[in-house]
Amino acid sequence: MTITIFEKPTGCFGCKKTKELFDAAGVQFNTVDITTNDQALAYITDELGYSQAPVVVYEKDGSEDHWSGLNPTKINQVIALDGK
Repeated sequence: MTITIFEKPTGCFGCKKTKELFDAAGVQFNTVDITTNDQALAYITDELGYSQAPVVVYEKDGSEDHWSGLNPTKINQVIALDGK
């Protein structure tokens, strides 16, 4: 499974909490700073249609899902998938 969190590293409560929840579960993820990476910002806004950080994109077995904002329900679903 691959998890990428597109984040604003400062002043983003949802970004911090999302990373904390994955960390607490021992789930590894990659982070991308959308304040310094124009291509990543264009990807989440133009391609995925989001305007709120964080944006979490995960892929497992060729299937992909994503969401925007702090979403504990989705985070717990991905954590459960990681354990399978």
